[in-house]
Amino acid sequence: MRGLKAVICACTMLAAGSAAATEKITYLLPAPAFLPAFGPWMLAKQRGYFAAEGLDVDFQAAQGGADAAKQVGAGNAVIGGAIGDTPIIVRANGVPVKAVALLGGGGLMQLVLHADSPIKGPQDLKGKVVTVMAYQDTTYYALLGMLAKVGLTKNDIDAQAVGATNIWKLFVAGKADAMASVPDWIVDATEAGAKVDIIPADKYFQSMAQVVVASDQTIKEKPDLIRKLVQATLHGLKDIMSDPKGAAVDYVKAVPQRAGQERQMARVFELYNQYVYPGQAKLGEMDGARLAKLQDFYLQQGIIAKATPVEDLYTNEFVQ
Repeated sequence: MRGLKAVICACTMLAAGSAAATEKITYLLPAPAFLPAFGPWMLAKQRGYFAAEGLDVDFQAAQGGADAAKQVGAGNAVIGGAIGDTPIIVRANGVPVKAVALLGGGGLMQLVLHADSPIKGPQDLKGKVVTVMAYQDTTYYALLGMLAKVGLTKNDIDAQAVGATNIWKLFVAGKADAMASVPDWIVDATEAGAKVDIIPADKYFQSMAQVVVASDQTIKEKPDLIRKLVQATLHGLKDIMSDPKGAAVDYVKAVPQRAGQERQMARVFELYNQYVYPGQAKLGEMDGARLAKLQDFYLQQGIIAKATPVEDLYTNEFVQ
């Protein structure tokens, strides 16, 4: 009996130690977690990659990438998700955050046209209606970059900021000639019957994919924690790149709002694999030269008032 008590006591202590080793983390995303764009994060949690690092991750939605970065910079969350250009915008306003991982070598935005349209590229958009999510959204900035490459400006098109649902619904209804889209909305449109042509923004303008952001303070004081969060997230990304159909099955398990949508989610992941995720020499690595060119464009367009030293905008130390 005494030996049995000792075993029970030891097991109890081991369980308590394991629980104590689990660290609760608030991970801010720029929009609700059920959006397919956040597949790598959801898959990492569903498949236990955060838990394997001793982390209990709670995803919360901010009001866009800039808001997520501001909250992270203020210490209200350890880490957040945004778009590659977010540090350019917020750091210029004094928010001390850096990108610590880039989820793909392509741009998040694609210009989507009707397949039977005479419009074949941004050069044909003069006077045309283009739906965008918002005028302060990265996808809109990428559209401006595409236009600039063909000698056009925002004044040459009828850009309509209509939100994340109407952006594709108006396109499907024939009320827009094009949309500045992400893979999620392309699948929404094609599922609704639209026939489309897709032109990656990268063909004209070097925009960026999603990033993980952390504050200067946390990077300095808790580098091991940032590394664990980054590596778990990149593990989810790698799984989607390796097996989008299998990833879609587990993704749907993690996101009840997507119940029964395995096929659609697999298609979304395939588009991310085609247009957004490839192209990095090292998975998660930020391209400093590309970021510098993007910042130059933002400065020229008046989106930011001053430039930030590029080395202050990102670090690749957590993806090595």
